[in-house]
Amino acid sequence: MADTTMQRTVDAEFDIDSWDEVPYDEPDEGPKLTRVVIRKTYRGALEGTGVADVLTTQGPEGAGYVASERIQATLDGRRGTFVIQHGGLADGADQTTFGTVIPHSGTAELTGLSGHATEARQGVLTLVYSFENHPE
Repeated sequence: MADTTMQRTVDAEFDIDSWDEVPYDEPDEGPKLTRVVIRKTYRGALEGTGVADVLTTQGPEGAGYVASERIQATLDGRRGTFVIQHGGLADGADQTTFGTVIPHSGTAELTGLSGHATEARQGVLTLVYSFENHPE
């Protein structure tokens, strides 16, 4: 039976390299809906790049997004890719975010990665994660 190593938490700063947004529903009343492709560069504890496909809802007082993001990076000295599904909601000044590493999405040396991700601060991904150990 596999066990899980101790959980770690890292804050990975990122820059947005490109933001390609295309509206797909702009009604006379109600929020606008868009598709966005965001390309990021991560630095620090998570070193690499990410590409997120995002669906957004943008209104004058409320907004939200859901995204699937493939990250190609080095984490804990391990290199590979993994996918985070994340999202967020804004109700005026109140904002919340949520995210999860898609189970079994890790490749190469990131195989066995699991965890949660949030973007509670602008330009910072907080990743709480662990690696599954496979006994020999």
